[in-house]
Amino acid sequence: MTDASALLDQSILIDRAARLVEDAKRAGADAADAIAVRAMSVSVQVRDGAVEESERSEGDDVGLRVFVGKRQAVVSTNDLTADGMRGLAERAVAMARVAPEDPYAGLADPALLAKDIPDLDLSDPALPSVGDLERTARTAEGAMLGVKGVSKSGSASASAGVGGMVLATSHGFQGAYLGSRHSISAMAIAGEGTGMERDYDYSSTLHAADLDKPEAIGRSAGDRAVARLNPRKVATQKVPVVFDPRVAGTLVGHLAGAVNGASIARKSSFLRDKMGAKLFADGIRIVDDPLRKRGQRSRPFDAEGVAGRKLSIIDDGVLTTWLLDCATARELKLTTTGHAQRGVSSTPSPGATNLHLEPGKLSPDELIADISQGFYVTDLIGSGVNGVTGDYSRGASGFWIENGKRTYAVSEVTIAGHLLDIFRSLTPANDLVFKYGTNAPTVRIEGLTLAGQ
Repeated sequence: MTDASALLDQSILIDRAARLVEDAKRAGADAADAIAVRAMSVSVQVRDGAVEESERSEGDDVGLRVFVGKRQAVVSTNDLTADGMRGLAERAVAMARVAPEDPYAGLADPALLAKDIPDLDLSDPALPSVGDLERTARTAEGAMLGVKGVSKSGSASASAGVGGMVLATSHGFQGAYLGSRHSISAMAIAGEGTGMERDYDYSSTLHAADLDKPEAIGRSAGDRAVARLNPRKVATQKVPVVFDPRVAGTLVGHLAGAVNGASIARKSSFLRDKMGAKLFADGIRIVDDPLRKRGQRSRPFDAEGVAGRKLSIIDDGVLTTWLLDCATARELKLTTTGHAQRGVSSTPSPGATNLHLEPGKLSPDELIADISQGFYVTDLIGSGVNGVTGDYSRGASGFWIENGKRTYAVSEVTIAGHLLDIFRSLTPANDLVFKYGTNAPTVRIEGLTLAGQ
């Protein structure tokens, strides 16, 4: 095991960001903020028992945003020498002076900044060695190849990494946090010739102790691939469609995109006039929570230093808020919700953190028990969703439902409808598990069009 803590000394990152802000002020900026990030990762991929790829990476980057009046510029570098950072600040100020004015640009209101940095248990800095990762990947692949019907390995991999992030601003905010990531994945191929099918499974967590066992990941990938063999075509029709948890979160993601403040400000969202409207059935609640311990996208403050807080985007079926950063909030004459995201070379923009659809009362079996003919979706293909109109059309594969039971595999179909209709008819099951950044239980949608043969 490798202890990565020393490589991610937050005092060094804080010093870098603070020095950049001071350099910007000396160069003539009215205000500035700076992000410093440092990360390291290691990964191993195996196929057919042999190591196919082994990677290790380390990186240091800083990003600076400066304001001259209402003009702003963003620059970044990995030249961390004193001269390199001073030069960066001077270039940023020169760029800002000739940039167009943005009436909504500016730092966050100091009253909204995080005063305390909560411990969200985001970091497990004891990274496995390359040998450990290789053994994990081999174990997952061995379990996958042991599944009857699996003919080939698509690959199996294991990886781990840790990173630190610091934000410093010219109005005195300094915040930092560490985050780690551990993952295992496997892809199985079943069948022969033109009848081959593939599927996968993976586990990704912040702490290694929370990972699924590699044997379980391998067996699951194999079982999924075998279950997809000999798929049939189905006729075009309207039927209830049930989304497996692995894909149900995409529906929540479409909602998040539509309530993004940037889309609302540009008037490019089909929900732009729906604030306060009842979009879902009674009891439906969709939550964004940046403060969930060990959450995949947890963070104690956003990219502008604004304190994080749990937010119900949908409460009892009603749309209650947009996701906002400071600029979009000013444009919409609202207050930021603390959802700014930013890379070292970009301005902040709003985005979701840990999103989830709260579970319902029925089990997945009860949810489909009364469906005489329907479709159970396990995979979606393409991105045929129009965020401006709300039209929804995705390629899909999965299993046919007959008399309340999943039966044979189905492929090469398209499911289509409108997101407003999908939201209104959505019924969640009770099997919510926090596995991804956006999570949902099994969900049932009534009357989607299934385009088949």
